[in-house]
Amino acid sequence: MAKTLMGPKVLLYPMPALLIGANVDDKPNFMTAAWCGIVNGTPPMISVAIQPRRYTHRGIRQNLTFSANIPSIDLVKETDYCGITSGDKVNKVDVCKFNLFYGKLGSAPLIEQCPINLECKVLHILELGSHSLFIGRVEESYVSESCLTDGKPDVNKIQPLICTIVPTRQYYAFGEIIAEAWSVGQELRGKE
Repeated sequence: MAKTLMGPKVLLYPMPALLIGANVDDKPNFMTAAWCGIVNGTPPMISVAIQPRRYTHRGIRQNLTFSANIPSIDLVKETDYCGITSGDKVNKVDVCKFNLFYGKLGSAPLIEQCPINLECKVLHILELGSHSLFIGRVEESYVSESCLTDGKPDVNKIQPLICTIVPTRQYYAFGEIIAEAWSVGQELRGKE
């Protein structure tokens, strides 16, 4: 298969579309972020990369807490709006009609309408160049009861948004199941 050199780029697909929450000067604010990921299991930690010029960046630094809210596909307009509008100009909570709650940390706003909310305490901040990488320990996880199957989060009920940036900027829903994880590879075991 022929390959085309693209230069050093971050071409990971798909990316989650998350609403990152922080109180900025005691005002709740949310921004859309896709550069997020799991970084540790025990204790549970996630990362989010945010440009220092972003309004939410200031709030995370002020409180050393943030929330990662996983929107479902029915929140696509609100999710996009939070990524194209700055919280220093408008109150995104009012515009999006978000119902907020606070968890045990008390300083990271969480969105009730999102099926999953992760409340995080910042443990590390890495200045990487264009972005600051915030590593947060998940202090508590909240899951809407309607999104559980046998007491566990069900991705088919959560319906998280995923996004792509290059070549087009689009949001997607999960697609069809093509194989069972930790299983389909067993077929190659006999060829070792």
